[in-house]
Amino acid sequence: MIVYHNPSHRLHAPLHEFFRGERVPCFEKPDRADYVETRLRQQGYTLLAPDVDSHAVLARVHAPRYLRFLQEAWPQWLALDPLNARVQPFPSVWPVRTLRDDVEPDNFIARLGLYSMDNGTPLAEGTWAAAKAGADAAASAAAAVAAGARAAFCCTRPPGHHAGPDFMGGYCFLNNAAVAAQLLLDTGTAQRVAVLDVDYHHGNGTQSIFYERSDVMCISIHGDPRTEYPFYLGHADETGVGAGEGFNLNLPLPAGTDFTGWMAALEQACVQVLACGAGALVVPLGLDTFEGDPISRFTLASSDFATIGERLAGLGVPTVFVLEGGYAAAELGVNAVNVLEGFERGVRMAAAGGGRP
Repeated sequence: MIVYHNPSHRLHAPLHEFFRGERVPCFEKPDRADYVETRLRQQGYTLLAPDVDSHAVLARVHAPRYLRFLQEAWPQWLALDPLNARVQPFPSVWPVRTLRDDVEPDNFIARLGLYSMDNGTPLAEGTWAAAKAGADAAASAAAAVAAGARAAFCCTRPPGHHAGPDFMGGYCFLNNAAVAAQLLLDTGTAQRVAVLDVDYHHGNGTQSIFYERSDVMCISIHGDPRTEYPFYLGHADETGVGAGEGFNLNLPLPAGTDFTGWMAALEQACVQVLACGAGALVVPLGLDTFEGDPISRFTLASSDFATIGERLAGLGVPTVFVLEGGYAAAELGVNAVNVLEGFERGVRMAAAGGGRP
């Protein structure tokens, strides 16, 4: 399998976040990608640097003023006070119901609130550079599949599936999965792409980007939003609107779901991928469904991830994997590579006439 990584990911290294009212070290930290890269190399994978500029694709999935804000945010923060170099900015006000979001405020913290869905997505000096390089890596993986590769994996951070058309959140700034899906469409690789999100947390940003479109089928298996982040999206009755009606499928599961229950949802998702006629698949590969994850509540074991990979291979469509969540950092590499190796084993089984894994 072709693997792209983000050599710039360590530029995004905020020191702390707020979790349940407390200031704590960031769960989303550089070690996450380092563990995955180490395991990939141990298992013989070659890691490629991005070779595609995602600029044009980003402009098709994110609003121009949001991209401009992200790119200029840290310089603007420093311009307020040079001492801000040692301070992480956090939003303190948001344009909720009845408040306007069409006028961009002059106040920096108000602008930060305008483009944020939470206060748990800290900016740092290198955030834009790291996020943009991650989008480049996702675009590169999708381009490899567009050029004929059976599958490709994008190993990057910060993650992306909570980032919407014009907002950041959930540690996410640019939506890497949406970039991959859009590039597959733009290159003519597929007339319809399925995005199958297996992260513990609902991919609200991806859903928001494609909710009114029929060329992307969005499917998400996740913790029930009545109790799990992002709380305000991810319910089963969200099926798309307008042209997108019927092209969004949410499969929320209760906390404590085991692998048997989770696989039943995956089977339902796989049926939908085939039913919608998708010519390519993007998998936002969240691994926080792992039983040891510190902020999630499913009970999948490391060995289960290989089975997931095999089942996804059985769909028989070109596939792009994009790393998302997973905060049991030391196990993240094993779990990620188990998915990839399971997928490759499934492809070999199908090629040998073994049928669907």
